[in-house]
Amino acid sequence: MRGCRRDGDDLILTLRIQPKASRDEVCGEHGEAIRIRITAPPVEGRANTHLIGFLAKLFKVPKGRVSLISGEGGRDKVVRVQSPRELPGWCVDR
Repeated sequence: MRGCRRDGDDLILTLRIQPKASRDEVCGEHGEAIRIRITAPPVEGRANTHLIGFLAKLFKVPKGRVSLISGEGGRDKVVRVQSPRELPGWCVDR
């Protein structure tokens, strides 16, 4: 899938986020990005915090190993996942 690439042992994810969804899920591509729906509202950083927890769970890493590189205040984000223990089927190793 587009939007998922390697940087050494880390993964760099280019994301398009839809907050206030009915459930947390990866739901395909949006241009060159991975589209993710999350239940948290985009208020006071709650969506970013929730997204980090969701990605940490998907990649089986502690939350401290998932960091927001850019896009703190918008829907388009770039995230680094340090040394993921597991790659979900949608994340093609590039």
